[in-house]
Amino acid sequence: MPNPRSTTRAKRSTGAVTLQRVAEHAGVSIATASRVLHGGPRTVGEELRRKVEGAARDLGYVSNAPAQALARSSTSVVGLLVHDIADPYFGAIAAGAMRGAKRHRLMVMIAATFGDPELEIEYVRNLRAQRARALLIAGSGVVDPGLTERFAAELDAFRADGGRVACIGERGIEPFVPLDHGGGAERAATELWRLGHRRIGVVAGPANLVTVHRRLAGIRAAWSRLGGELPDTRVVFTDFTRSGGRDATLGLFAAEPDVTAVLALNDVMAAGVLTALQDDLGRAVPSEVSVIGFDDVPFAVDLRPSLTTVRLPLEQAGERAVQLIAAGASPARQAPLGVALVARDSTGPAGDAAPE
Repeated sequence: MPNPRSTTRAKRSTGAVTLQRVAEHAGVSIATASRVLHGGPRTVGEELRRKVEGAARDLGYVSNAPAQALARSSTSVVGLLVHDIADPYFGAIAAGAMRGAKRHRLMVMIAATFGDPELEIEYVRNLRAQRARALLIAGSGVVDPGLTERFAAELDAFRADGGRVACIGERGIEPFVPLDHGGGAERAATELWRLGHRRIGVVAGPANLVTVHRRLAGIRAAWSRLGGELPDTRVVFTDFTRSGGRDATLGLFAAEPDVTAVLALNDVMAAGVLTALQDDLGRAVPSEVSVIGFDDVPFAVDLRPSLTTVRLPLEQAGERAVQLIAAGASPARQAPLGVALVARDSTGPAGDAAPE
């Protein structure tokens, strides 16, 4: 009697395994096998699903994605556009998107644009050519009407071919998962005022990003409401990197040495702010200078001192964005995801000032 395992190996060595062979091995119709392995409008019972998936494993079946794409006019691929996958902000969004995609039997393909709007446009064009089912946009838009219009035209072409689009954060793309950048920044600025700080500096990130402008607008709104002043000399634009935060802080204190608190518009830059203050300038944090970050990425709690920051629900945003593109009908306008100020050890009263 032949060894079943050797038989399986022999079957795998005879060439590509077809869907028909999987169906025969499982004792089901080709239509049922296809619904299990490729998805479809009808559900399949758990027992039949186990049989088909077991047969596919035994035979070493690999789905012919291009053929399925032609049959369905799309693949199971969801393109996720981010600025930099090494940035924990985008890593958190990607983790949430992948968790949501798993539930819908979708595969996330991440494309890093490195903040280049021309590359972002090219990626949309390429994903359209690859018949991607949907597109998630996580990177901030730029303050450039011409580039914005060209990007919108590519998205329209993607939708015209049957693709779905969703955006994480508002940049004029529907549907989108709202992130309250301005509200979070207002909370951070209000907390510094409560602690007695009146001379704050802002390490603001790249000047051409919409997200930076929204966060900066939130700080200015709070400061104006509270009666404070934020002159342009106390706002430094830089890269969204640790070294960018460090260099910006050195420049800020060279121009404005009496600053008592620094608000960095992301946590990666805030790590550089702490380095510049403590190692380069010899300033104690928070007794001499307080520091607040933004995003609450995982390493924020491990900085020394641990970083007070604004928490954005980034994983939840990625997961919700997948739900939007998986929905059959156009979804209603989404409610904003909540933000929270997470108080840790990098903030304290300004000098001897007591909190108001």
